[in-house]
Amino acid sequence: IGQPAKSKRPKEPGENKIKPVNKKVKPKTPKAKERESADSSLKSQSILTQVMDKGHFQKLAATLSLAAGQSIELRCKGSNVTWNYPSYLDIFKDSRLSIRQLDRYSQLILTNSTAADTGEYSCWLQLCNGNKCRKDETKTGSTYIFFTDKEELFVPTPSYFEIVYLNPDKPAVIPCRVTTPSAKVTLHREFPAEEIEIDGTDIIYDAKKGFVFQHPTPDHKGIVYCKAESQGAPQISIKYHLLYVEVPKGPPSSTIAASSSRAGISDRVHVVCTVLGEPDVDVTFRWQYPGQESERPVIIQNFWRLINRGIGHTTRISKSVLLVEDFEGIDVGNYVCIAQNLQGETTVATKVELK
Repeated sequence: IGQPAKSKRPKEPGENKIKPVNKKVKPKTPKAKERESADSSLKSQSILTQVMDKGHFQKLAATLSLAAGQSIELRCKGSNVTWNYPSYLDIFKDSRLSIRQLDRYSQLILTNSTAADTGEYSCWLQLCNGNKCRKDETKTGSTYIFFTDKEELFVPTPSYFEIVYLNPDKPAVIPCRVTTPSAKVTLHREFPAEEIEIDGTDIIYDAKKGFVFQHPTPDHKGIVYCKAESQGAPQISIKYHLLYVEVPKGPPSSTIAASSSRAGISDRVHVVCTVLGEPDVDVTFRWQYPGQESERPVIIQNFWRLINRGIGHTTRISKSVLLVEDFEGIDVGNYVCIAQNLQGETTVATKVELK
């Protein structure tokens, strides 16, 4: 399984000991390049091993290939270890995965592996002070495991169709990952039917990620799929709909409007707060309205949809609607909408008066 174990040799005294960072004897100040190499070697100390058989362990390389169906046991040294592994194993509460924290190490066991388990498996030590914990960057381990399956060259996904947003200021990934690293993978456009040229600069293929568009443009939009070949009939991935996005980053761009600025007693009044933004950025809404402190009943509904603004540009339109079914004097005043995304929040207001 995995790589052959290295033949054992007599260890030098103190070979396995980690040298203390803070020495009492001050050495000669190293040059900048020496310091950088020392820092990188410190960060590269892996605490992750694979259990080959009883009492036999192997340090893991950056990648590992196993046949689907095999089980694997990984160990991570430390008394407070956190693991990262393919997220779907958590989503589906997969019973094939078990993790145990013991005194000196943490153990991860995956049984009856499948092609879908292909992905990164990593661990790190947590340094805790009271309730606050942080990752110890000097004590980490990581490997990418390919669970090869000739019937499943592409890592299976729960859907048959995915949307990929092409943002002009960041790379876009078409995530057709393979289970066999040696598979030959090509990218194809559905219409017009053609193979997309991979130049290795603007578009590259990474078996751990898929096809990466370094500088997305409107020309890349459309429906694409991947094709993989490895000692047998070629296989086709799911389809990916590439949507080009061009919306400035920042707090939500909000507008607000009432069905009427003047309402009569018993009228039905609704106030709409609208945000235009990036397709993959969530927006949340909060309201302040005249009858709020008196717990005046109102109905608030939130929804969003994608709209095509032409020339391949796609925008997400998010709306929050506040509805007053039976307008009264208590409802007269300012209606304030606070829209928030990861970049900040925007406040807009409108006034409704009595006729």
